[in-house]
Amino acid sequence: MPAKFEGKGESLSFDQLTDRIPADFRGFIDELLAAHDIDISDQPRVAASSLSGDTGASLLEVALDHPIKLMANALGVPPDYMIEAGKQTGIPVAALVGAKEHAIKQVNAGVDLIVAQGTEAGGHCGEVTTLVLIPEVIEAIKPIREVPVLAAGGIVTGRQMAASVALGAAGAWTGSVWLTTEEAETAPYTVQKFLAATSRDTVRSAGRTGKPSRQLVSDWTDAWAPHEGGRQPLPLPLQNMIAEPVLRRIDKLAEGGHPGAQALATYFVGQGVGLMNKVKPAREVVLEFIEDYLAAAERLCRSLDD
Repeated sequence: MPAKFEGKGESLSFDQLTDRIPADFRGFIDELLAAHDIDISDQPRVAASSLSGDTGASLLEVALDHPIKLMANALGVPPDYMIEAGKQTGIPVAALVGAKEHAIKQVNAGVDLIVAQGTEAGGHCGEVTTLVLIPEVIEAIKPIREVPVLAAGGIVTGRQMAASVALGAAGAWTGSVWLTTEEAETAPYTVQKFLAATSRDTVRSAGRTGKPSRQLVSDWTDAWAPHEGGRQPLPLPLQNMIAEPVLRRIDKLAEGGHPGAQALATYFVGQGVGLMNKVKPAREVVLEFIEDYLAAAERLCRSLDD
């Protein structure tokens, strides 16, 4: 549950949130799609938001009806009801952070686990690199109380996990690396874009959700880059409400070979995509992580002998 979003605390309905979307934004999207030979006049223009009304607590209740092992919150301190639910059920509560100041707030709020996520990460992320963020967070929270820190952001190999542990992390939190596994639900066209991408083919853009999130560079992200002549996105969740229906349509057209849609198509992924060059079974990824981690640890040990 984000700490800040349009309409927070107002218990706005879907229609009330929709009314806050300026009409000219829909016109801007129509022009962008027309320039790429795409017509979505027969499609819903606005998607429902899980941030409309007081849905957070209800969604958590549904999750707790299942045998979950961890609760995690991003984009702010978990709401009190999540912290309390963790205490009552014994389920650890994790928090994703992108800066040391955020980590301090999370530890003071009572979370059990910190995921320090560098700017290399796919999805919502901050501006500090993983290499700098991990030791900075560990040092910042040390005077408060002992809380395990997991490293995240661009970690797609065992050697990177070993480097994270060397920095003081208790382990690694991974995401993007699983998007090109055989078991992933990633659309085939998106997988091919991942395999062809380099680490420089991602960008932090607010054009999908209203918050900066790392994803593949595309004509869509370019269109929502105000510092490069693009449009300033709406805040969360308004941007997400107008973007998601369009992006879903774009994805379907891209899968069918539509060139305009393929130019617009984007998806959350971290800078580690440059190392994701082959579709593999998840089992193989796990085994490679272990082998790579052990090899990196041995290199560190040999460096001491030398």
